[in-house]
Amino acid sequence: MTLADRLHACHSSVIHDVMKDLGLPLRVLPRNITGLEPTMRAAGPVFTIRGRPDPTMDKHTSLYEWAGLLSRAPAGHVVVCQPQDDTRALFGGLSAEALKLKGVRGYIVDGGCRDIQAVADQGFPVFARYATPIDIVCAWRAEAFEEPVAIGGQQVLPNDHVLADRDGVILIGAAEVEAVVAAAERKMATEGEMVRAIRAGEDPQAAYLRYRVF
Repeated sequence: MTLADRLHACHSSVIHDVMKDLGLPLRVLPRNITGLEPTMRAAGPVFTIRGRPDPTMDKHTSLYEWAGLLSRAPAGHVVVCQPQDDTRALFGGLSAEALKLKGVRGYIVDGGCRDIQAVADQGFPVFARYATPIDIVCAWRAEAFEEPVAIGGQQVLPNDHVLADRDGVILIGAAEVEAVVAAAERKMATEGEMVRAIRAGEDPQAAYLRYRVF
């Protein structure tokens, strides 16, 4: 099982708790960046994209460059996009199909998405701030790849790992990710024992003193 697969099996709340226990910086993206479906999960190393509105583009150029953006997204990664745009959808159904077939693990955007039902039907994990039918044609272009981007006051680095689920989106530095995932796995195992104790009727405070988790 790869590190990305192990991270995918964790919960963002547990990752938060173990990072806090380890004294690591807590980098959580804004809570209005949510999955298109509640069950969506994305985890893995980050591939960053930054772009900007550009009304001078023609239709061919904008679509050709967008196809190039999809071509650059590497398999086994989660794309994190800072579009610097609050108007357009920076992802859609055909894009989801292309990235899913490439083996990309998910797409997180500080902006919009469209073709919501089509994306959801494919089961490709997308996290966005809003939905809109407005596309990027003649209006937006990517300007940087694999460079740091800022989202909600947090720096997202190309070598970060990310876990996005129903509770939110959390970032882990490359140097800490192995230790964080291992600690999260241990915590989830102990929490499982705690759950079984509670379900068996053990007093919650007594169970806490035995397992030291909650």
